[in-house]
Amino acid sequence: MIKITVLGGCGVVGSIAVETLVSSGVFSEVVIADKEIERARKMADSLGKERASAVELDAANHQSINTAISGSSLVLNCVGPFYQYAPFILKAVIDARINYIDVCDDMDATEKLLDMDEDARKAGITALIGMGSSPGVANVLVRFCAHSMLDQVEAVDIYHAHGGEQVEGPAVVKHRIHSMKMDIPMFLDGKFTTVGLFEDSGKALEENVEFRDVGTYRVYAYPHPETITLPRYLKGVQRVTNLGLVLPPAYAELIKDMVRLGVTVDEPIHVQGQTTVPLEFSVAFILSRRGQLMREAGLNEPMGCLKITVKGLKDGEQNTYVLSMSSRGQGMGEGTGIPAALGAILMVTGKVQAKGVTPPENCVDPMDLLELARTKVSLGDKKGFPIIIEHIDKDGKSKKIDLFG
Repeated sequence: MIKITVLGGCGVVGSIAVETLVSSGVFSEVVIADKEIERARKMADSLGKERASAVELDAANHQSINTAISGSSLVLNCVGPFYQYAPFILKAVIDARINYIDVCDDMDATEKLLDMDEDARKAGITALIGMGSSPGVANVLVRFCAHSMLDQVEAVDIYHAHGGEQVEGPAVVKHRIHSMKMDIPMFLDGKFTTVGLFEDSGKALEENVEFRDVGTYRVYAYPHPETITLPRYLKGVQRVTNLGLVLPPAYAELIKDMVRLGVTVDEPIHVQGQTTVPLEFSVAFILSRRGQLMREAGLNEPMGCLKITVKGLKDGEQNTYVLSMSSRGQGMGEGTGIPAALGAILMVTGKVQAKGVTPPENCVDPMDLLELARTKVSLGDKKGFPIIIEHIDKDGKSKKIDLFG
């Protein structure tokens, strides 16, 4: 009997993860833990009471977390923003001695989670962090290149563009604002450094990138955890960057403008006799404009693309691999929730055994993940993740590679 609890199971990402976990047939029970308990109950009813159940969750309350995860073999955390909740939730899960997985994409939260490695090891548990798309699948694909294609990885550049989801919650917008305001970690010239999104250091990294099935867009520095975890794993690597964009571009620019104006602080102010938190106002205003900006851009369906360029040496010669995973009609929910669910399945079936707090590149075998995706995931008329790999040799000649050929 394998019971899994999905924290934030009613959200955009969590709901997809729950559906994937239930349909897998691997788990005896999938518990949907969410602050919106009535919505969670309706979701459980629609999936079948014999396979899914619901429990109310206050992610800021230790006892509420304990109650929600009691009796579970594994906890999947989809509660955002992760910089606010992830360390607190992981501590509770470690105290309960339950294995853990999340889709944390906040760099500063990732550093705090990694600092809990010794506690997790002492508890004898596995905490797989950042098992979404980027981070997540991106890390695993880089591992694939490092193990199977190259003798030495010299540079990794990760790009992502996505948008068009029918619903976007306040936690997602707060994550984006948080990401724009912080010092953004990059690994350049063989050492860790930081850049500022609105400063010359950040602007120097911006570039126009062609995304398969999505279009060509200008991407900017993004504080995703790959830039701090991959260099620990890839000995001798000289460069790891992460650049991204939320679609449509006008929506991304609106968020950036609100940050530039300084109206995203969380200290309350008084306006005509009312107390207002500028951050909450800004998030509400951004979301109120989102629908119109999507319509103006003709963006009427979710779409996204993850693109990874890995450069290095094979038999002393330069080689480049460009890996793209794109979709139309599938958005952030599928791109993040499905890999998280697959990671959970790998963990409970014994394919992920590393103890402590660990990123995907350290413990997830690429072929295990891709084989599982082929049997458990259908995107349109395709099985598994729609990954396209292009190899460019030292002479600039290009050819496509079939992973399973």
